[in-house]
Amino acid sequence: MVTETPKPLPFLVPALLGLTAGYVDTAGFMALHGLFTAHVTGNFVTIGAAIVFGTAGVVTKLLALPTFCAALLIFRLLHYRLVDRGWPVLKTFLGVQVVMLGVAGALAIWHGAFSHEDDWATMTTGLLLVVGMAIQNGLQRVHMSNSPPTTMMTGTTTQIMLDLADLVHGIRGEQSAAVTGRLARMGQAVLVFALGCALAALLYATMGVWCFALPPLLVLLVYLRCGNST
Repeated sequence: MVTETPKPLPFLVPALLGLTAGYVDTAGFMALHGLFTAHVTGNFVTIGAAIVFGTAGVVTKLLALPTFCAALLIFRLLHYRLVDRGWPVLKTFLGVQVVMLGVAGALAIWHGAFSHEDDWATMTTGLLLVVGMAIQNGLQRVHMSNSPPTTMMTGTTTQIMLDLADLVHGIRGEQSAAVTGRLARMGQAVLVFALGCALAALLYATMGVWCFALPPLLVLLVYLRCGNST
């Protein structure tokens, strides 16, 4: 197993990615008939509901997890190739993520409202978004492991409540400083993710599928902010 020490990144990088993940997950859920594009295991819940109530949309949700896994497998293999050639891994994959989200957004805008759950446009748009979020998950593990997760908030929320309980119980010295610092970082992560969710809901309600134009722009800002990061 290859172990890597991630380099510190500007705060704006995980903040923008967390905003993007909350936004994409919410926009996808609202526009693509309940598809989770960032928290893909949530699709098992909607699959169960679809089967019980006889509704459509099962195929795309079933494909989400294997698509996510395949994208991560390819990500890791390409990561080794980039390292061997001395090419920048972080910026390369951020660029790929911009392309995935950009193509998905363009397809959504071109197609218009997704009236059918498992037609080619719904499926292609949804799975492109899933690939984009898979790349972000991979980058989080490799390059941002010192930052709270940007795509899933369950573990982060759990740690926040445990830290709050520790502070209420009473801890001192270096341990208190460490807990307080971690609590601040994780609180910020949850906040920006929640803001992304709220922003997506607002823009989808007012702009429809045009809301999908924003995610690639957010990741493009991350790409530009990373400068010469590898």
